[in-house]
Amino acid sequence: MSFTAQALTWRSAAMLMIPPLMWAGNAIVGRMIHDMIPPMTLNFVRWVMAGLLLLPFTYQVLRRHSPLWSHWKRYAMLAFLGVGCYNSLQYLALQTSTPINVTLVASSNPVFMLGIGALFFKQSIRKRQIVGAVLSIFGVLLVLSRGDLQALLQVQLVVGDLFVLMATASWAGYSWLMKQTTEPAEVHNDWANFLMAQIALGLVWSGLFTAGEWAITDVHIQWGWSLAAALVYVSVGPAILAYRCWGLGVQQVGPNVAGFFANLTPLFAALLSVFALGELPAWYHMAAFGLIVGGIVVSSRQ
Repeated sequence: MSFTAQALTWRSAAMLMIPPLMWAGNAIVGRMIHDMIPPMTLNFVRWVMAGLLLLPFTYQVLRRHSPLWSHWKRYAMLAFLGVGCYNSLQYLALQTSTPINVTLVASSNPVFMLGIGALFFKQSIRKRQIVGAVLSIFGVLLVLSRGDLQALLQVQLVVGDLFVLMATASWAGYSWLMKQTTEPAEVHNDWANFLMAQIALGLVWSGLFTAGEWAITDVHIQWGWSLAAALVYVSVGPAILAYRCWGLGVQQVGPNVAGFFANLTPLFAALLSVFALGELPAWYHMAAFGLIVGGIVVSSRQ
């Protein structure tokens, strides 16, 4: 199946910058509370809370005669990749890998977007997209190395980085499936219904992962106000708001272009960390921003 996308506009660009900002906060929060709640459980609880927030506006999707159920296979796959796997794997990676490693490996997102689009969705890879990917990834590396690319040679990969690769591949596949439109307009065109359909089936996947986690590992939860605040954030920001903006952005500009915006996540994470420590941004933050934006502009040219 082939796809058409609109030209990148200021509005769509602003919309696609919201998810990486939310995801940057999600990574920081996930690392902060990794000792308080196990990763699969964290993902399950966040989507339960997100579902409860949406339920008063979307309960009709769950009714017996809802259009959702005639397209349950598509939603089951979207739910598996987006709700079930993506954040579960990311939270799992933060248990064993350092933030710099997680961000470094996740910077392969544009490559996964282009590769999956070419392999499974008959999308051609253009030279400008390759150039855009190189610029974008180089910008990420500049932030991670703090302006000293020799520092990257000292990075050692661990098992958590494999989970990040799996999470990145899951998100790329999810984004391409998002571009397909097979369900009735009353489900697809209403973002809340569309997300609720994914949450409903995603909780099945996430619930199975959580059950396995509690069955085969020694886990516990340290309840407190810090964990409660973190759960509220990951349920509203990275879950509802980020998925809403990402879905609209992918529909407007296509998965290939949207994939480059995901590389703003490590830059936002670095800036959030810097401001949390009371320091000012360094020169390489600005240079990296220019490179990442340059990659977006080059790859999105019609």
